[in-house]
Amino acid sequence: MDTGLLVWVAQAPLDPQDPVTSFWRQLAGGEDPGALLRALLLVFIGVPALMAISRWLRQWVGKSYSPQQGMVAGKAILYPGLLLIFISALHQLGFSLAPLLGAAGIVGIAIGFASQTSVSNVISGFFLIAERPFEVEDVIQVGDTTGRVLSIDTLSVKLRTFDNRFVRIPNETIVKSQVTTITRFPIRRLDLNVGVAYGEEVSKVRKVLLEVTRTNPRALMEPEPAVFFDNYGDSALELRLAVWATRENFIQLKNSLLEQIKARFDEEGIEIPFPHRSLYAGSSTDPFPVQIVGDGGPVDATLPEQEDDGRPAEGETDPDEPGGFVPSEGEDSSSGSPGEEEERPH
Repeated sequence: MDTGLLVWVAQAPLDPQDPVTSFWRQLAGGEDPGALLRALLLVFIGVPALMAISRWLRQWVGKSYSPQQGMVAGKAILYPGLLLIFISALHQLGFSLAPLLGAAGIVGIAIGFASQTSVSNVISGFFLIAERPFEVEDVIQVGDTTGRVLSIDTLSVKLRTFDNRFVRIPNETIVKSQVTTITRFPIRRLDLNVGVAYGEEVSKVRKVLLEVTRTNPRALMEPEPAVFFDNYGDSALELRLAVWATRENFIQLKNSLLEQIKARFDEEGIEIPFPHRSLYAGSSTDPFPVQIVGDGGPVDATLPEQEDDGRPAEGETDPDEPGGFVPSEGEDSSSGSPGEEEERPH
């Protein structure tokens, strides 16, 4: 390529009316070479400083009030501050904000129609923040999902389940669903269902359950624990032990009480019944043993199966026998009539 052509192109004067030339001239500072430096200082110094202030405010408000309020305060400082730094940097470079605001309005309308679900989640997020049905670090249940709240963001709520899984639930889903805040109050009531045999004394069982509860250090004595007789079950008397505990000791109290109740019932000889089932698979299995109790003692009525040899039973008629009669055991078929005597030699 001719080097003279490249030199001519490099030395060619730029048209100031060209839009591309005007854009790069404004980006480079226009008539003021220090404008670009001021814009860079706003971005590279203002953004880290703003993030540090937002982080400090979030921690301070979180310790003084609640983690949820600290998160809201940090975002309330961060997002408007970033927008202000962006507008100030454009202003230093000499850009006119009126066309940008007009274009932003048109783009915002188009994005709003295209992302109605996201807008619904944002509005639902505002309702969750204002109503505060739960806060960060609370344990909630949404449908079949139970976990600890990590954050309440603009579009969704983040949970961590007890088996260490991360769950993201859209804000709109939470607003439309039934949400149970398990750790809303400082204490909770534990209900343990206990079944005992029908031969046990209910008063004795109640006394043992209350003694076990009073010896457990995690159980609260105010409100006082109680034992309720709920129902007559199919195979047991159904009782319910109601005891209160702090929300931090709830799981530990449940495990320790179940172990102590089993050990104490074994010491007192209190039977915990369980249902019994008898299974019969069909005709291919052996018959059930049946005993008939009489004067002579129990008799096994289960008879072994006999093979059919084709002969008629005793006392039945046989067409092949003379007279058609089958003699019983001990009778001789060759003997005469009952009235005749057998001749014997003298």
